[in-house]
Amino acid sequence: MILTVTLNAAIDRRYVVENAKMGEVNRVIECKSCPGGKGLNVSKPAAIAGAEVLATGFVGGYAGRYIEEALRPMGITPAFYHMEEESRSCINIWDSVNHIQTEYLEPGFTVGEDDFKAFRDKFTGLAQKADVVTLSGSVPRGLDGSAYQDLIEICIEAKKKVILDTSGELLERGIEAGPTMIKPNLDEIRMLTGKSCDHLEDILRAAELLHAKGVEIVVVSLGGDGALAVGDEGTYRARVPKINAVNTVGCGDSMTAGFALGLSQGLSLKEMLRRASAISAAAALREETGFFVKEDMEDIYPLVEIEEA
Repeated sequence: MILTVTLNAAIDRRYVVENAKMGEVNRVIECKSCPGGKGLNVSKPAAIAGAEVLATGFVGGYAGRYIEEALRPMGITPAFYHMEEESRSCINIWDSVNHIQTEYLEPGFTVGEDDFKAFRDKFTGLAQKADVVTLSGSVPRGLDGSAYQDLIEICIEAKKKVILDTSGELLERGIEAGPTMIKPNLDEIRMLTGKSCDHLEDILRAAELLHAKGVEIVVVSLGGDGALAVGDEGTYRARVPKINAVNTVGCGDSMTAGFALGLSQGLSLKEMLRRASAISAAAALREETGFFVKEDMEDIYPLVEIEEA
């Protein structure tokens, strides 16, 4: 079972408008809502791939109940800690005439020390049931840079594999606890190592440095150019076929889902990288974030090239 953690869950709302004008009334042509947050964008593709998925984090109010109920038809079991305040919404406005995207991200509720302590107790029990735990995204107001560090330490104590995908101080302090895997982007790997990472060779050396410091697997996404993975088994690069991408938002989370599946199944690093790359590329072919079609993944999978780097 895969346990996904979304501490800052939200309702993602997408509005489609034509020729939006600031300061005026704009008619919405199309509106769509779905559960959102990086952790839930890991949950959804993992469930599509056939994994048993348990989703936890914080939700609150009517919005929180919507998030939970919307996950069930997707094959995801909600196990959230409940707050009294409403869960946040993240608004994405797409101007279909000017091809401009505007986002409004609500701050959400504040989580106090007592609530986080109660959540940690709940999380400890949930982690015992999991094969792999994923920790993704930002955290609510009230939590500091040690939030993921605390949760990773619980996973390590329970001897569970844990993937950390976040940024800034959360990433820096989280690494200190020894997660199984991290997935930094180029800006994050520069922050962590102090290296410029302007060339592929620099990125490789930086990832190897993080691996040498105790992170079992370091994965760096290269977007359309594939991904790098560094681990005890070696250093590998995945090259994905050229595709007509429709939506690349959340593709990194789909890749995280692929690695979580691979870790739960005991796959080799090469096989995990191939599977995760195929899922990520398949997700880019679909408009909905955190979604892919198995047939797309199966078509792409044999075309993913894995080479030693």
